[in-house]
Amino acid sequence: MIRDITIGQYYPADSVIHRLDPRVKLTATLVYIISLFTFKSMTGYLIAGLFLFTVIKVSKVPFSYIVKGLKAIVILMLITVVFNLFLTPGEPLVTFWIFSISMEGIRTAVFLAIRLIFLIIGASLMTFTTTPNHLTDGLERIMNPLKKIHFPVHEIAMMMSIALRFIPILLEETDKIMKAQMARGADFENGGLIKKAKNLIPLLVPLFISAFRRANDLAMAMEARCYRGGEGRTKMKPLSYKKRDWIGFGTMVVYLAILFVVTRYLPF
Repeated sequence: MIRDITIGQYYPADSVIHRLDPRVKLTATLVYIISLFTFKSMTGYLIAGLFLFTVIKVSKVPFSYIVKGLKAIVILMLITVVFNLFLTPGEPLVTFWIFSISMEGIRTAVFLAIRLIFLIIGASLMTFTTTPNHLTDGLERIMNPLKKIHFPVHEIAMMMSIALRFIPILLEETDKIMKAQMARGADFENGGLIKKAKNLIPLLVPLFISAFRRANDLAMAMEARCYRGGEGRTKMKPLSYKKRDWIGFGTMVVYLAILFVVTRYLPF
């Protein structure tokens, strides 16, 4: 299960999506996520899905690798879907005890599941095709106007970059600790909910110690290199828009235009 978590991991490949400016990918991801919440018709989801799978094909990231990352959110998605299925008011289709399922509940649950899947895949695709360094640089450049109101732009971008870097490292560390504890007789699978929670203590304690040790080592390394924040720092590879980046912006405009026309003016 730990190995199935792919959030925050970079997948190296030679594709147009990988070569895009990180600002384009950040903006496109944000626009795509917002678009998922602006329509409530199956036609809109078909267009959003077609656009997403086209981008995945162009990115050359294996679809099986992307789907593997969805296993980590299955429980959360099932809980959300069940709550919407039973708690959405409407004309009851099936009633048992104090619960009832309506057509509106089924519709809301299905749309919410599709929305969550597209959202996770779309956000994960950005990290699959963008290195943490580029992601940090792009985020910092996008938030650059906020410096005028004394917002700590560089510090926020740096924290996000470090968090993304630590996700795969901590997942690998968790897998190693889990295997070591299982070799010593720890049981992480059997028993009830309370017993499983108690069995996690031999895993969580060394994991927290390892995380704090890594954070301390990183802080000492930054201090040894005289790191003093982003003021006056230069970039080894300054970001600049190229022709493919403007094509990327244009593609998002075309996607939004098609989505708007189809969901607002076509009868189906």
